[in-house]
Amino acid sequence: MDQPGSPLEQIRRFWDEDASTYDRSPGHRPSDAWVLRAWEASLNSLLPPPPADVLDVGAGTGFLTLLAARAGHRVTALDLSPSMLEQLDRSAADRGLPVTTVTGPADAIPPGNFDVVMERHLLWTLPDPASTLSAWRARCGRLVVVESVWGDTSPVEQLRARLRRRLRRLRRIPPDHHGEYPAALRSSLPFGSGTPPSAVLDLVTSTGWRDPRLIWLREVSTAERRSLPFPERLLGTAPRFAVTAD
Repeated sequence: MDQPGSPLEQIRRFWDEDASTYDRSPGHRPSDAWVLRAWEASLNSLLPPPPADVLDVGAGTGFLTLLAARAGHRVTALDLSPSMLEQLDRSAADRGLPVTTVTGPADAIPPGNFDVVMERHLLWTLPDPASTLSAWRARCGRLVVVESVWGDTSPVEQLRARLRRRLRRLRRIPPDHHGEYPAALRSSLPFGSGTPPSAVLDLVTSTGWRDPRLIWLREVSTAERRSLPFPERLLGTAPRFAVTAD
């Protein structure tokens, strides 16, 4: 069990509190048909043909888990937050999709080997991403990392993000999360201020994965922009990318 006040305990508590409202954000659980099709096509292009044994780490409420299960993969969803996984279990049951959920930290891989390990927007929350990716490599055949350009990664994206937040406040749209990570916790995380594609590639290479490839998810970004109202459409969303390796 994590010690009270430890980084993992703080992270778990944040996501437990966030679970009940997490899927209200279109960026977390899109409902637009164009966006859903773009995500589905992009994920199918990153994963091997079904059925494969897929481990979704930091699965949260299960956006990628459900897409992969619907495509015919055998999916195990691992997350630190039991409240997030409760939401995933309900969604999977509603859709009649067989999914296995396991509560635990990102480096605590469930028993067995997996053809693929995937994640979406997890790296920034990991206290030790290098050791985590090394643990994945020991038991998983392929890596699929799905991230976006945000934070200190790009001054242009920082400006766009500030403008998007301002527009949301003017429209009285609720924020994506119930609150913010504690500043001290966030500053202690290696990717707590952003996920630069070059740094993600370096991380994947340094942890022993072979043939890392950067893939821009342009179809997803285009569909997400198209789904926005004006003037938000002019600003778009944070560019999405994937890094795959074997």
